Amino acid sequence: MSVTPSGGARGRTLAEKVWDDHVVVRGEGEGEARQPDLIYIDLHLIHEVTSPQAFDGLRLAGRGLRRPDLTLATEDHNVPTDLVGGAVDLIADRVSRTQIETLRTNCEEFGVRAYPMGDPGQGIVHIIGPQLGLTQPGMTVVCGDSHTSTHGAFGSIAMGIGTSEVEHVMATQTLSLRPFRTMAVTVTGELQPGVSAKDLILAVIAQIGTGGGQGHIIEYRGEAIEKLSMEARMTICNMSIEAGARAGMIAPDQTTYDYLQGRPHAPAGDEWDAAVDYWNGLKTDDDAVFDTEVVIDGSALTPFVTWGTNPGQGAPLGSAVPHPESFGDESDRVAAEGALEYMDLEAGTPLREIAVDVVFVGSCTNGRIEDLRTVAEIIDGREVADGVRMLVVPGSMQVRQLAEQEGLDEVFTAFGAEWRQPGCSMCLGMNPDSLEPGQRCASTSNRNFEGRQGKGGRTHLVSPAVAAATAVVGRLASPADLEPAKGA
Repeated sequence: MSVTPSGGARGRTLAEKVWDDHVVVRGEGEGEARQPDLIYIDLHLIHEVTSPQAFDGLRLAGRGLRRPDLTLATEDHNVPTDLVGGAVDLIADRVSRTQIETLRTNCEEFGVRAYPMGDPGQGIVHIIGPQLGLTQPGMTVVCGDSHTSTHGAFGSIAMGIGTSEVEHVMATQTLSLRPFRTMAVTVTGELQPGVSAKDLILAVIAQIGTGGGQGHIIEYRGEAIEKLSMEARMTICNMSIEAGARAGMIAPDQTTYDYLQGRPHAPAGDEWDAAVDYWNGLKTDDDAVFDTEVVIDGSALTPFVTWGTNPGQGAPLGSAVPHPESFGDESDRVAAEGALEYMDLEAGTPLREIAVDVVFVGSCTNGRIEDLRTVAEIIDGREVADGVRMLVVPGSMQVRQLAEQEGLDEVFTAFGAEWRQPGCSMCLGMNPDSLEPGQRCASTSNRNFEGRQGKGGRTHLVSPAVAAATAVVGRLASPADLEPAKGA
């Protein structure tokens, strides 16, 4: 229970409740001198990039996995998305091939359930956890991947961890951590038509900065958040890490329960009723106190895009590339100057005049079926702009199957886009789907760092709707900029 400075008990936040329910050993001391708590981990997700050294550490120590039943593996970062099936020997890149082969060997040796390429359950790690019903409210979830924060959309504490921590969880099913500070981001009002969760989170990061959430778990609250679908909530929590936060969370509600009920690993029957009773009690108490609070008027937001080389360097699509001199802080001015040089942009250029070479739809941020439906609705009956390459990459085999059942793949291919197999794809330059030096991309992914999508590549982070409109026009655009489609 949290205690006020005067000694009286006060209510707890969502994050504090979940944390307290997972403390195995509480650290001694107070304030800065407090020792870390030992926290139990409910779900450990692994993939081919950050797990090999951890498995080697177990092997050298003669240890097995403490709870292989709470561990799940998939292949996502390095998989070629133009390769059908799971034949590893067809992967051209030697490092990618070795990492995937190693994951398969390790999972077999240590008894970890795995979803390899070509398996109906395969996909990006942060998409398959929720769709399997493994991610549930009130849990602790970790993975050797920073965007594990995605799972916080269900009211769980979900964090990316380092390789040494991956090994520690494998061996003990626990982590040694100091409690984090708490931040409330309250989004009032209702998002306007054409404004999505991606626009919202980009606007949040632009306001508080890429370090604004440092040391905090952010809880997203307010009317605008409550009205979001689960897929949209996952987009919000996914990018919490881009604001410097350790995790992002949204309190579970009926929307959460409707999404979870009936999924393969979700509770059923009496266990479901008991789980919902517990989940309903996780909501932040009315008298709880956050360390930091931010309020944003959701009704005032418009489509948002990035112009620079970090997710905080963003602006409304209707505005222009900012002048470095407009930033009051010297470090921000220097960062803006460097970003404009790398992005080859001139201050004052209207964002809608920026032409692109590539449009990428996918990633753990925006590779779900809801995202693909949005894109298909906008491009249906249209053609991709001359000189623009568009990749549409489903986040999982299940998403791909659903899209094909609905005929979305036919819309994508008729438009002139490439319809791919599941994987992280062009989110990061770790597989064949990379930008060439100097190419400019409108991307639904989560990071726009220098070289993130390939050496010398230039990335503008956008929503699925903006990505679709941009592919039609060839410049950064929103659906409101489009003429009616043929036959409409």
